[in-house]
Amino acid sequence: MADAHVTHARHFLARFTVNGVAASDFDDVLNSLDTWDDWCRVWSERAAVHEAMGREALATRHFISAAEHLCRAAATYHFAKYLFVQDMEQMRTAHMKAVECLDLALPHLDPPGERVLIPYEGKHLVGTLRKPKGVAKPPIVLMTMGLDSTKEELLTFETNFLDRGMAILAFDGPGQGEAEYDFPIRFDYENVVGPVIDWLTETRPDIDVERLGVWGISLGGYYAPRSAAFEKRIKACISNCGPYNWGSLWDKLPGLTRDAYIRRSHSATAEEAKQKAFTLALEGVAEKITCPMFVVAGGLDKLCPPEDAQRLANEAKGPTTLLIVPDGNHVAHNRFYKYRNQSADWMAEQLGA
Repeated sequence: MADAHVTHARHFLARFTVNGVAASDFDDVLNSLDTWDDWCRVWSERAAVHEAMGREALATRHFISAAEHLCRAAATYHFAKYLFVQDMEQMRTAHMKAVECLDLALPHLDPPGERVLIPYEGKHLVGTLRKPKGVAKPPIVLMTMGLDSTKEELLTFETNFLDRGMAILAFDGPGQGEAEYDFPIRFDYENVVGPVIDWLTETRPDIDVERLGVWGISLGGYYAPRSAAFEKRIKACISNCGPYNWGSLWDKLPGLTRDAYIRRSHSATAEEAKQKAFTLALEGVAEKITCPMFVVAGGLDKLCPPEDAQRLANEAKGPTTLLIVPDGNHVAHNRFYKYRNQSADWMAEQLGA
């Protein structure tokens, strides 16, 4: 019989498949697992199948096929590592394979992508920048992800904006992806987004930074509105299933999620992490949001309850749209068709795309 973590992981089907993992791979891997200790290894073995096909396609100059195979490999390697924090060496190996596969795919995506380095606190944040085809100086959407997601997971989300004439910059912030080893999670995310906007303004004349929006899912659904409250260069904000107060949810979080937060907040103990979690809160912050905002909630979300989204929407001072997907789980991955197009259309309207 599979252990509790593996049993819990069966609920991840919608998230994995909507973000690039083959449904048959999900079934194969989950049906072969009995213990969480094997999670990273088995998923990495499956990812390697797609990586090999991608490299073969590159070698034979079949670049469309290469991009597809390598993006699937990147997503699959990502899910090998995403909550697997009990063996950091194994996790990091899988993570670097995800990064490598995405980097190989970027030039061959449609539209292509660039790996960019954004100066931050003496080091760098790493991002993917993509521009829509045929649009001179497009508006841009900054993409902020959650506790356990990285830029390698966001490719299908990116398409929603690119198809509507918006550029995207998906970047690993503190505690996320390539930045998680150097920088802990921080609550004051405007001090992350601010330097990112500065970099765009100073180095990317091909982007219209005057038309800039921010998008966030899960914990990023806190980062995005937090940033919009204090960084007034943001013209529009999408918040999807973020917490209103992360600390207040701590005791009900799944064990895997708590363990990942302890590690990515660079905390020595669970109690230290819990105290840090209470700093990720929108009390006294939501009322400072004056730009237009689109808030998404899953009615069945057990991680960040829809009441949190309702409170955010009620307290924001700018024009706010609240979309509750009644049968949606966390981030409404299981009902993506009920909000992805709608929120992307809204962002396009706000930014004049």
